[in-house]
Amino acid sequence: MRGLIWRRLIMAGVVAVLAAGVWAVAADLARNQAIAALNEEAARIARQHLRLFESEFARFRVLPVALGEYGDVAEALTAGVQGDGANEAQGAARRLDRKLALLSRETGTPVIYVTDSDALVVSASNYDQPDSFVGENFSFRPYFTDALTKGNAEYHGAGAISGRPGLFFARRIGSAADPLGIVVVKFEFAALAALWANDPGRALLVDPEGIILASSDAADVMRVLSPLSDEARARIAESRLYSDAALEVAELDWPGTGEARGPYGERLIVAELPIPGTRLRLLQMLDAAPGLAAARERAWVLALPAFAGLMALGTAMWWWFTRAARAAAYRRTLEEAVTERTLALEEQMAERERADRRYRDAREELAQANRLASLGTITAGLVHEINQPVATIRTLAENARHHLEAGRLDRVGAGLDSAVELTARIGAITQEMRQFARGGGGEVTSVSLDEVMAGTLLLVGDRIRKLGVDLSLPPSLAASIASPLGPSLAPSLARHGQPAVLANRIRLEQVLVNVLQNALDALAGRPDPRIEVTVSRAGDRLNLTVADNGPGIAPELADRIFDPFVTGRSGGLGLGLGIARDIMRELGGGLEPAPSPLGGAAFVISMRCA
Repeated sequence: MRGLIWRRLIMAGVVAVLAAGVWAVAADLARNQAIAALNEEAARIARQHLRLFESEFARFRVLPVALGEYGDVAEALTAGVQGDGANEAQGAARRLDRKLALLSRETGTPVIYVTDSDALVVSASNYDQPDSFVGENFSFRPYFTDALTKGNAEYHGAGAISGRPGLFFARRIGSAADPLGIVVVKFEFAALAALWANDPGRALLVDPEGIILASSDAADVMRVLSPLSDEARARIAESRLYSDAALEVAELDWPGTGEARGPYGERLIVAELPIPGTRLRLLQMLDAAPGLAAARERAWVLALPAFAGLMALGTAMWWWFTRAARAAAYRRTLEEAVTERTLALEEQMAERERADRRYRDAREELAQANRLASLGTITAGLVHEINQPVATIRTLAENARHHLEAGRLDRVGAGLDSAVELTARIGAITQEMRQFARGGGGEVTSVSLDEVMAGTLLLVGDRIRKLGVDLSLPPSLAASIASPLGPSLAPSLARHGQPAVLANRIRLEQVLVNVLQNALDALAGRPDPRIEVTVSRAGDRLNLTVADNGPGIAPELADRIFDPFVTGRSGGLGLGLGIARDIMRELGGGLEPAPSPLGGAAFVISMRCA
């Protein structure tokens, strides 16, 4: 009897030691898997935030470039020098104020302002606000001197007046030798940080000193992850980088790498990503407690098969020692195994449901990021599309001044009538671009191709003359156009007229202007430049071909010429052809490259006959 008791005790001890070993291995494996999953989740959320940052930065970086070509900016900076003095300078600056305010509202930009070469703000989008920048001097900001010397600059910091942290994009107006000033666009982080509240954990945007510029918890903003040295505080105060912010230490304990500790000592998993093009870093912190709790539950699931094996071993051993209890022990073992397996399956089903919910949330967030990125392309496209009418209006104004001095009032009136028509056309173009941004399109009606071509030549005719381009038109088109280009471009032929097409006149003119501008860009500086416009009909389709004798399309760009921001011209935005093809598709036609009979490049515009 005593020997049987000792054998039972030894058997129980062996089984207990084996069970403890299995549990230790299962718990360690589950914990490592949980930490790996948390690291992956934190990295995924950080990458998602980074893509959103990059799309917003791309949209804001193009604004200073576009504004650098904006004629009103240079006018506001030079009015006092070239005009009648302070009154004219103030008038130009106040007109620019209103235009910058409108652009700020349309693009969602917090503030846009223009300074002269001494860093004095002459015009700002917040001119009518209590914290207006007009009259302020920002010479202490590094982006001012960097933009004057390098042409472009980007700089992070808090607003000197608003105190709100953001990223400043600056671009020089004028040449390096004779700069007129700079244009500055500020991007504030608060709007993006508000989106982080929908994601788990805590997201932070920090500078190289560990100062928090944006956070999903607004209380963290303008605090530091670790105490600053006296030298660092003195340097920040001297540069007025963060105005008068106290820069207190946040309730986080993070040594700069690895994991962090929260306000209550909780364990935080940290993913860190640099923001490309800046000195900023993005931190995503996830609380490890829920994941580790789930890991302990999974450890039981992992250990169950081993426990079942140990139970079977114990049962077999017990069978040798206690034959009488063998049947009862066997039934109990089976019942426990079934129960544990059922719990494991229920946990797996719950985990799958949670994974499905995370996938749907991630898909919606990615769709939102793509919509935000498209706004940058639409804004850049608007600037690109109105550039030519504005340039033509300026030319008409200069001509009107000369005709007025010479007393040719009839020509002055004709020029002003053309300028009025072009301003109306600019309004129509911007209205069409708003419809394009909302996914809508202009009304499609029967349009005279002769009138469309006449409007197009009004926009590009001056450049055709200056480049000395030999423009060949179909006889019917050439005869029906009241030419602003001169007799060499509109020979006196019989007026036959072309068939009407189904289109929207303004949008079709945009397409023709873009195609002709590409041809003129290719012909700049070439001897004997030629452009040939031909019209042919194929069933219910009318094909208009624009061909030139330029260098043609570069082979490396042949497959990507319609992609946004792809261009073979150093100063181009690369938006014209892509917008033109989208317009033609919406009108039921098409725009495709074709072999040029003149040896250069050619594009075929396909339209539906009315």
